Amino acid sequence: MNKLDIVLIKPGSQRQLYGDLSDFNLTAIEPPLWAALMAGYLRKMGYSAVLYDAEAENWSYEEAARQAVAADPLLVAVVVSGSNPSASTMNMGGAGQIVSFIKQSAPQIKTLLSGLHPSALPAETLREEKPDFVCQGEGFFTLPLLIDALKADASDYRIKGLWYTKDNQVVSNPRPPLMKNLDKVPMPAWDLLPMEKYRAHNWHCFDHITKRQPYGILYTSLGCPFNCTFCCINALFGKHMIRYRSLNKVIEELEFLVGTYGIKDIKIIDEMFALNEKRIVSLCDMIIARGFDLNIWAYARVNTVTEKMLTKMKQAGINWVAYGFESGSRRVIEDVTKGYTVDMVAKVVEMTYAEGLHICANYIFGLPEDDYDSMHETLKLMLDINAEWANIYCTMAYPGSKLYDLAIQNSWQLPETWEGYSQYAYESLPLSTKYLSGGQVLAFRDYAFQAYFQNPRYLNMIAAKFGEKTVSAICEMTNGSLKRKHLVRS
Repeated sequence: MNKLDIVLIKPGSQRQLYGDLSDFNLTAIEPPLWAALMAGYLRKMGYSAVLYDAEAENWSYEEAARQAVAADPLLVAVVVSGSNPSASTMNMGGAGQIVSFIKQSAPQIKTLLSGLHPSALPAETLREEKPDFVCQGEGFFTLPLLIDALKADASDYRIKGLWYTKDNQVVSNPRPPLMKNLDKVPMPAWDLLPMEKYRAHNWHCFDHITKRQPYGILYTSLGCPFNCTFCCINALFGKHMIRYRSLNKVIEELEFLVGTYGIKDIKIIDEMFALNEKRIVSLCDMIIARGFDLNIWAYARVNTVTEKMLTKMKQAGINWVAYGFESGSRRVIEDVTKGYTVDMVAKVVEMTYAEGLHICANYIFGLPEDDYDSMHETLKLMLDINAEWANIYCTMAYPGSKLYDLAIQNSWQLPETWEGYSQYAYESLPLSTKYLSGGQVLAFRDYAFQAYFQNPRYLNMIAAKFGEKTVSAICEMTNGSLKRKHLVRS
């Protein structure tokens, strides 16, 4: 029997990263796109692959390592990429522990870290987490060649995208070119995952809140052409650009998810979905023609979404649109190069509601120009819009973002641990602004969260649209407060 080529692991700990929110099952558990893509691609190339989702299985870091060692592969790749920009760095502590446990019990097995954070900080990842290798970039070019090199018992690895240590020195190779034709990448290896264990966000299922499974994700494009200073998503790709799958491939995968797993609730995980009107309309028409009964959510941008897009999206079952409104302050928005004005927000909200869609509004407290006055402007915007859901974040200087580079250059305070980059963890520490400490920003964010979700106007709207069960779930969510190490109340 031939030796297994690779085990891919998605790390994660709901309790450590989401604090008490994990008790209420508020958080989604999403399939690991990048690990599944790589597993599918490697199988297509003729390699043998196993994929473990430690988060979905609720494994400890030690158990994840034990499972990987038991499979006895040539290589274990811990893929530290989530389904949004914030989901990589906060998982680095766990990824490092998995690598450490493997090294302790089976030092002959080679280890690799890949994903967004390792791509942003490859040398630091090598030094701090001590894997044998770091993959910078997507991995489609790098991992097959590395497996071949391991089979040949090579000692030098002149493989694009690969970083490693030799004679106590970090050895780097240039990034490989990006995969231009995404249709060459097969469907993610969904069959290797526990698909029955994934669940949608609570808000995504407000009209059927007690049934959030089965759940799936779908990508139609990779990357983003914009340059928001707080975003790190393009660290994986090395440039600001967007690449598209063919619509036929997207529909083929959608049919597979619906037909094989009976999935209705789906997240389109594209960082920038509602960008090209012609493409969106064509895709929606293809979905409509198949008569699926779907509940989809997707990201949109204030200055790219159009009325025609929204009309077709609603007809296709895209019931929720997630906008990055970020701040209610003109000064703050202009500073982070969002590319639109606060004045445009009201028009987009009106247009979205006119088409019958729900809004997931995203806000960020603690952007560099934020002070108490500007954060109150943001809170007022939140209450005025009164969206069905609001993601209320603090600014984190994620590795790979311009903000992180500025933080390093200016010696700004950063979290002491990678878990401190989690929005909801005990150790969470936002970036300080020019006027406020990270602890002050954190306190205001937590205050704004309670103010929003306990607002009678909001709860009455939710009751009218979704019913009392959903109101009860929201009230349960706000019945306590998160434990915070760095909270500073003014």
